[in-house]
Amino acid sequence: LEGILHHLGQWFSKRKKKALFDALEKVKSELMTLGFISLLLTVTARYISRICIPAGAAHTMLPCKLSRSSEHGEGHGRRHLSEEPANFSCPKGMVSLVSTDGLHQLHIFVFFLAVFHVTFSAITMSLGRAKTRIWKEWEKDTSSITYEFSADPSKFRLTHQTSFVRQHASCWSKSTIMLYVVSFFRQFFRSVRRTDYLTLRHGFIAAHLSPGTRFNFRKYIKRSLQDDFKTVVGISPPLWASALAVMLFNVHGWHNLFWFSTIPLVVILAIGTKLQAIIARMAVEITEKHTVIQGMPVVKLSDEHFWFGKPHMVLHLIHFALFQECI
Repeated sequence: LEGILHHLGQWFSKRKKKALFDALEKVKSELMTLGFISLLLTVTARYISRICIPAGAAHTMLPCKLSRSSEHGEGHGRRHLSEEPANFSCPKGMVSLVSTDGLHQLHIFVFFLAVFHVTFSAITMSLGRAKTRIWKEWEKDTSSITYEFSADPSKFRLTHQTSFVRQHASCWSKSTIMLYVVSFFRQFFRSVRRTDYLTLRHGFIAAHLSPGTRFNFRKYIKRSLQDDFKTVVGISPPLWASALAVMLFNVHGWHNLFWFSTIPLVVILAIGTKLQAIIARMAVEITEKHTVIQGMPVVKLSDEHFWFGKPHMVLHLIHFALFQECI
C-alpha cells in the first residue's frame, strides 16, 4: 500500500496536479493517525480488559439482545482476556468493560472506516470528473460563431425570451414551496443543462474578468473540484465524534442504525435541492430587475443564496454525508 501511494504521488507530481498531491498527503496522514490509534489499542488492550464494572451496568445499552447463555454464564467467559497466562477474571458481580474480542472488532471497525471513507471520496471525485467531461463540448462551443452571436453585447432581448429564464422562471417559481418541490425533482434529471453552464460561465467572466477574455471555465471548475477533494478526504475530530455517537447510541430496540443510515440520503437530497433552487432564484432575480437585457443574461451569485450565507457549509455537509455512509 505504501508503494502504491508513493508511485501515485510521483504520478501526480509529474502531471503537476498539486491539489490531488496534497489530497494524497492528507490520506497518508489520516492513515498514520489510524495506525497510531491501532497501536494504542494494542498496547492498552490488556489494561482496558482489566477495567471491571458492575454486571448490571454491562447489561444496559447493548447493541444486541442479551442471550440467556451470556446472562447466566459463569463469569461472562466471553469477556475474559483469554491470552492472559494468569487467566485474569473480575471479582464476583463485576465484568470487564470491553473484552479482548471487542477490542479486536474495534480494530476492524477503525480500519474499514478509513478504507471505505477514502474509497467513497475517490468515487465521488471520479463521478465529479465524469460530470465535467460532459461540459467539455459546451466549453468548445463558446469559441463558435453561434455562441458569439447569441452573446453579442449589442443585441437586446426581453428577459423572458432567454433560454435560461424560460427554463427556470415560470408560474411555479413565484411560490417558494413550488420552487423547492420542482428543484427537488429536477436534480434527478439533467441537473446542469447547457444553458445553465453557459449562463453561469458568462456571469463568472463578467464578474471576475474583462469582457472578451478567453477563459476555460471547465478547467477552473475541474481545479476547484480537486481543491475540494482535499477537504472531503480528511477525517476531522467532529466526524470522529459522530462515529462515536453512532456506536454509543446503537442500542437494541432503538433502531438507531436505520435512522442514522437515512441521514446521508437526506443531506445529499437537501443539497441537490438547494443548488437547483439557487439557479432558479438567479433566473427569477433577472426577471425582477430587468425587462430587457443586452447580450446574455448576467447572473449574480451571492453568499445569501446559501444556508446562513455560508457556501462552504455545502462542502462540509457533503463531507459529513460521505463519512456517515461509511459508518
